[in-house]
Amino acid sequence: MTQTADPQERPTPSPSGTIYLDSAASAPVRREVLEAMWPLLAGVHANPSSRHEPGLAAERALTDARARVARSLGARPGEILFTSGGTEADNAAVKGIALAAPRGRHVLISAVEHPAVAESASWLERIGYEVDVLPVDDAGVVDPDELQRRLRSDTTLVSVQTASNEVGTVQDIASLAAVAAETGTPFHTDAVQAAGSETIDVRELGVQALSLAGHKLGTPKGVGVLWLRRRTPFEPLIHGGGQQRGRRSGTEDVAGAVGMATALELAAAEDTETLRRRRDDFIAAVEEGVPGARLTGHRTRRLAGHASFVLPGRSGESVLLDLERAGIFCSSGSACAAGSSEASPSLTAMGVPEDLAQTAVRFTFDVNTSSADLARAAEALIRSACAAP
Repeated sequence: MTQTADPQERPTPSPSGTIYLDSAASAPVRREVLEAMWPLLAGVHANPSSRHEPGLAAERALTDARARVARSLGARPGEILFTSGGTEADNAAVKGIALAAPRGRHVLISAVEHPAVAESASWLERIGYEVDVLPVDDAGVVDPDELQRRLRSDTTLVSVQTASNEVGTVQDIASLAAVAAETGTPFHTDAVQAAGSETIDVRELGVQALSLAGHKLGTPKGVGVLWLRRRTPFEPLIHGGGQQRGRRSGTEDVAGAVGMATALELAAAEDTETLRRRRDDFIAAVEEGVPGARLTGHRTRRLAGHASFVLPGRSGESVLLDLERAGIFCSSGSACAAGSSEASPSLTAMGVPEDLAQTAVRFTFDVNTSSADLARAAEALIRSACAAP
């Protein structure tokens, strides 16, 4: 949840420049993405279902974008569905697979899922499905043995996120999906936060469905992808003109699709190892400089540009406001839970006491964030956290 204050009380950032460390909420839009999208917005703007030449040009651009996304994921073009974002992709996967599967009405999700998955499962529960929640350890990791114990003959879907937006932990999805495959249970993973940091190959993962969101990769907000393995039973949630093989009706956002394809290709070419070193240096500086600071999430199996902490004895909101005064913009956790005063369900599921969970601070960044930026952020956090309460 990104902390907010009354507009009249919002601190004024320092004149030395600002540092944006909230890419997990939304990454900066890439210039290359905008340049790739512009011809589809200003020139090739026709409906891709129209049979005249402008429409056919739009269709060709859409077909090319679909093929590029498929190549980035190790998938087939016909398995790619463009959506309005990660939330729609998650809703479509969880509800669409569960509603179509004939084997039963039992669903398994992890305790650290994004609200788009958790609330979709809750909706299924309201219409008669049974939803079980897989526990996690203190690093937010799901145990494959626990999944095996909880699978039943009537389990219709398992959904476990690839990586946590809140604490950065990366799951061993291939091992979890292999367990589900032993019983023929469809497996969905929300890979929204992992794309751009982790290599994603749907065949190697062994899943049946995977969700992505463009704005985590540098596209404008409003475009996502659902990869759905061929022949996976699926009930569409959006009905209409039968676009995208009837699985997601509605006139396609051609420019958004091109932007998504471009962003995935750019992300695949980035140097994440350097980013990991910068992350580890930042974590070490905070742990050394802030007495009692505790890293949340897995220490090594975590996203390259993700560092999150709880700060015993400090006010998380006060720390965030101090950082904003210093021109550093970060958050306390999931932006999709903004406005909630309750402790993070992910942190409490990991065994973090509610009062300690309220002190959470999250820093998320990309390859354009320099070592100097992170050093300045660490210094500002240390000053704030070490100040008298």
